[in-house]
Amino acid sequence: MQISKPLVDYSPINATPSPRIASVHRTTGETDVKVTINLDGTGICQAATGIPFLDHMLHQIASHGLIDLDVQAQGDWEIDDHHTNEDVGITLGQAFSQALGDRKGIVRFGNFLAPLDEALIQVALDFSGRPHISYGLQIPTQRVGTYDTQLVREFFVAVVNHSQMTLHIRQLDGVNSHHIIEATFKAFARATRMAVEIDPRRAGTIPSSKGVL
Repeated sequence: MQISKPLVDYSPINATPSPRIASVHRTTGETDVKVTINLDGTGICQAATGIPFLDHMLHQIASHGLIDLDVQAQGDWEIDDHHTNEDVGITLGQAFSQALGDRKGIVRFGNFLAPLDEALIQVALDFSGRPHISYGLQIPTQRVGTYDTQLVREFFVAVVNHSQMTLHIRQLDGVNSHHIIEATFKAFARATRMAVEIDPRRAGTIPSSKGVL
């Protein structure tokens, strides 16, 4: 696995970072995944995971999070989508962690309530350095197209463990599986955007009373 160092350079005068960019290449006997992320992007996304619905969800993260994403994956799709879905989540989580660096100056917490027609999803997250997920989705069907809806949880578990964030997902309403999942990714994107924003009042300090995350 090759992980590039984050391009973060805080000025002692105004604590304004250079673009926070990271690239991670993860190779296993089952998958080959490359992720490049720019936390200070404009929502540009290139996603080719071999899983069309996952590509669609990655576009939601980029577009609504104003994060530039390039995700390229090869996997053992002849078995199923599980390994590729999980390894994309792992690699994306590692890219988040690398791009954030020591997490100086960030807001840290994010919360968003996303409606999509009848679905209403709340996501709250904290780039705390302590991985934890509380997952409250009740998706009524086993598949959306060819995508196994059990893989939604597996994707977020992988992101959480490797970005070291705390993530809570709550379903307040929803009966359509596609709407529930897409609203979740949109809420995640907006909460992430809030959390990784630079807080000008932080002046480049770590957002913790302990002084470290």
